[in-house]
Amino acid sequence: MIRSQMPASSTVVDSILFRDAFGTAKMRAVFSDTALIQRYIDVEVALAKAEARCGVIPLDAAEVIARESQIERIDFDHMREETDIVGYPILPLVHQLVGMCGEAGRYVHWGATTQDIMDTAVALQVRDALDSIDADIRELRGILGDLAKKHRDTPMAGRTHLQQALPVTFGYKAAIWLAMFDRHQQRIAQLRPRVAVVEFAGAAGTLASIGDKGFEVQKALAQELGLGVPATTWHVARDGFAEAVNLLALVTGSLGKIATDIMIMASNEFAEVYEPFVKGRGASSTMPQKRNPISSELMLAAAKAVRQHAGLMVDAMIQDFERATGPWHAEWIAIPESFILASGALHQAKFALGGLIVDTERMKHNLGISKGLIVAEAAMMQMAPFTGRQQAHDLVYDACRTVNEQGGTLADALAALPAVTQHFDRAAIDRMTDPANYLGLAPQMVDRALASSSEI
Repeated sequence: MIRSQMPASSTVVDSILFRDAFGTAKMRAVFSDTALIQRYIDVEVALAKAEARCGVIPLDAAEVIARESQIERIDFDHMREETDIVGYPILPLVHQLVGMCGEAGRYVHWGATTQDIMDTAVALQVRDALDSIDADIRELRGILGDLAKKHRDTPMAGRTHLQQALPVTFGYKAAIWLAMFDRHQQRIAQLRPRVAVVEFAGAAGTLASIGDKGFEVQKALAQELGLGVPATTWHVARDGFAEAVNLLALVTGSLGKIATDIMIMASNEFAEVYEPFVKGRGASSTMPQKRNPISSELMLAAAKAVRQHAGLMVDAMIQDFERATGPWHAEWIAIPESFILASGALHQAKFALGGLIVDTERMKHNLGISKGLIVAEAAMMQMAPFTGRQQAHDLVYDACRTVNEQGGTLADALAALPAVTQHFDRAAIDRMTDPANYLGLAPQMVDRALASSSEI
């Protein structure tokens, strides 16, 4: 391909190089130019049908509008040029639809305003996009549930402030990830009726142009499109779309948390998990030994980008009077990109977690590098009934200092203290300092998480 024939994409969501790293073909199709214009046409046609049902326009005119309004007949170059002049795409579209429909064209866009058509079209896009995100999350929850179940009893070091804290299980970690996406699945279900609603209200939102049949037409239009009916006009009440993008920020934020865990655990010093092996994936141009966690890096980048768009959507909620003078336009940027980035991040997560390589032996090794100090709390709590809590704390503290300064294990240091051996033999000391014996209710939390998830 010569340079003049190469695509001219300039963002990662459409780039010939990066689009499949940051998005999916399915979600790009939902928000493509042709899909958006088709949605505009769908709304115009549905409006004509609804108005005909309600006796507002002639039935034969609606039939002509439905038959003749075809996207294949649109002159996109002319529509773009006119949109640049008008500032919005609906009047340029209506001009062409009127020409397609002949005498019936006089009834195209009857009683509507530009934002009615655009908002309803985006509501349809968001509805379809949420269905896709919902399906991805359900699939991801299945992957996380399998990880949690498989590694319910796989001990590993739990870490706080990047330091070993207490033993946990890898299944417990996966169950925490699962619970986040259980909640996201619930949030999507709760969001749908607030965002998948029709917008048809006319110039200032009062439906004055339709007279006393305004509500009837609005309801009929919603039925034609499979959308809900809002209590009031939402031209300048943008909380629905803002909520949708902020939900995506929560979803990608959770993916960013998982990505961070994986990236750190995949470092050579941890070496506890790895993304699936694909020859050449994560390779370095100069360091042949490298195996970079590419999917996790993309998930984290998406989380940061969608977070920015979430803030933009909240900012765009601040609109003046009955029709805004600019904030609405910011949604045109934020909504498509947020959904595409979120779908890409979920795709990367399904790949990384679906084939995650878990090195249980390395987890066991890392759990032992503190020579038992990771379960100092366990030793203290088991001795406390015999010595009192404070004395037990002091005994274990002294033993920990011995390990740090002289080497050996916590079991060795405790076994050298008469105040300990008068109550515990060596076998008991070994048991109390075995990290695998101090998992708390981590396995049972996995069971509870799996049971709860199965009900969603």
